[in-house]
Amino acid sequence: MHQPIAGVKAPGKAALASWIGSAVEYYDFFIYGTAAALIFPKIFFSAANPQAAAIASFATFGVAYIARPFGAVILGHVGDKFGRKKVLTFTLLLMGISTFLIGCLPTYDHVGILAPVLLVIARLLQGISAAGEQAGANSMTLEHAPPHRRAFFTSFTLSGTQAGLILATLVFIPISKLPEADLLSWGWRIPFFLSLAVVAVGFWVRRSLPETPVFLEETNRHETAKVPFVLLFTNHWADVLRIIFAALISVVSTIFSVFTLSYAVNTMQIDRSTMLTVLVLANLVALGAIPLWASLADRIGRKPIFITGALGCAVLIWPYIWAISQGNLPLIFVLGILLSGIVYSASNGVWPALYGEMFDTRVRLSGMAIGTQIGFALGGFAPTISAALLGTGPMGWVPVAAFTSVTATIAAISAATASETYRTPMHDLGKKLVAVPA
Repeated sequence: MHQPIAGVKAPGKAALASWIGSAVEYYDFFIYGTAAALIFPKIFFSAANPQAAAIASFATFGVAYIARPFGAVILGHVGDKFGRKKVLTFTLLLMGISTFLIGCLPTYDHVGILAPVLLVIARLLQGISAAGEQAGANSMTLEHAPPHRRAFFTSFTLSGTQAGLILATLVFIPISKLPEADLLSWGWRIPFFLSLAVVAVGFWVRRSLPETPVFLEETNRHETAKVPFVLLFTNHWADVLRIIFAALISVVSTIFSVFTLSYAVNTMQIDRSTMLTVLVLANLVALGAIPLWASLADRIGRKPIFITGALGCAVLIWPYIWAISQGNLPLIFVLGILLSGIVYSASNGVWPALYGEMFDTRVRLSGMAIGTQIGFALGGFAPTISAALLGTGPMGWVPVAAFTSVTATIAAISAATASETYRTPMHDLGKKLVAVPA
């Protein structure tokens, strides 16, 4: 029989803190993705080979995902042993500082090869921050949420991510209209400098958020794992592997927000602001769709919603990229909103609950962080892979669509192998195996 929980649940405050914190984190993360697609190939790499510069720029976007698994191990350990709140404060500050520093960097014309080297270092710091942010915010919100509404409350973390992308894109739309010379000399730096302001807002919201009741209960009983990583891979290695493959759904997001943006603007010569507007509208729709899908997941289960979203994306990526290849603006808007705003939101809105409920409190943050960040690594490099796969001619986009479709299908299959947990009480989550002290 469980002792009384040593704390007070604050589901609304936890959801708000997760939403704002994720918006701040992913504002920083997505302004990098937009700049990597539109700006960095021209200022951080040699202009001698534009295609090679684009591939290298996408690689710097992906390099953060190399750091993320390592950051997940470290920050997962801290969060499971010392508390979720400590991780969330650290990740917020690290992301803000590293993003601001990117705005201060010299370009290739000024310092040559040192410019992309410094860019990669700053990007690695962003990756470490992102490694703990979502897992920490999801764990915090899940453990504060009332029974039978865990998917709804955890979905606010992903709604915040969409809000961050919207904010990042809205900032870039007027900047993208600057004359080319101004854009490449100083205009691109403005979104990175603005990160300090949004970080200050996020820090103010998170500073008074209480630690989760189940973590406090665990701490009071002296039941926190000495080495969460060991306990995780003793009892939950299959769940970590399952999340790694399910997290390949993130390929859809980076293909949509980074690769197709570059393909449309640089290859098909579609106006920059038009494609940025597609991103904004899709993510505005996602702000409403994510909590609706999550509420449905609280009624019928996590798996059906996630699988529907993943398989839907596997299908819709084909007509969306085809529409871009044809320069058909009405179809680009309709299919972009349907793909990213509605269908992808099904998987995106429910995975925080689906993944987090696989683990018990002692290893929840570590399990989510390590599993997602390894899986997200392919998502991070998806634009680089797609730039290399992109062929010439009217059907050159087909390998990119096939690659995206395959990864989304793998994600659906992996989620199908998970246990359904939407009716499982909080204290029983992750108890399917006998725990071994670590």
